[in-house]
Amino acid sequence: MTLPAFRPSSLAPLAALALVGALGGCKSGGGELVVDDSVGVTALRSPCPIVEIPEMTGDVTLMSAPGRTDAGAIDVTAAITNLRSTCDDAKGQTELHTEATFDVFARRIDTRGARRVVLPYFSAVMRGGNVVIAKRLGSVTLDFADGQERAQAQGRAASTVNRAEATLPESVRKLLTKKRKAGQADAATDPLGLPEVRTALAKASFELVVGFQLTDAQLAYNATR
Repeated sequence: MTLPAFRPSSLAPLAALALVGALGGCKSGGGELVVDDSVGVTALRSPCPIVEIPEMTGDVTLMSAPGRTDAGAIDVTAAITNLRSTCDDAKGQTELHTEATFDVFARRIDTRGARRVVLPYFSAVMRGGNVVIAKRLGSVTLDFADGQERAQAQGRAASTVNRAEATLPESVRKLLTKKRKAGQADAATDPLGLPEVRTALAKASFELVVGFQLTDAQLAYNATR
């Protein structure tokens, strides 16, 4: 399944994702222990999906004439902002349901007359930063009153992830929570650098990504801005 304008490499590194507590706006806390070193420093990894806007998909520019990309042809510009999410990761939940909302702010050049602009957007569930699990399309409607330059609308997205698939295996959790003391052979080894740990983190890491459903021309324009 293709996501126009989506580049998996724009997502945060897996190690960084694993060490952030309450990822994706989860509201219950808890999560699962990732690292507990000899001085008692801990970090929590939530199974809830991270919610973000992929690179180059958070803005869209509509042109007044096909084929033109100069500033004089700009008709409407819009941006996704204020992306927020909630996710309940309380123990006992077999599925993690994430609800996301976002605002779209738009500006038009010609303010004459009332006008309605409909902008398509996508929401997708990614696994491991590069595998599309599901994708949905939606749209936001912006209504400009006569003489009005700016308009605003709100969009929504949602995802459902199996909790078991978003949870690290017990063997990996043991590796990460193993006490390491100075002088031991594995004291200087970062468990997050182990291939089996990195693979497990990737497999258990999910993202809910939201962006404008761009045409090839719109994506090319964003890439040159």
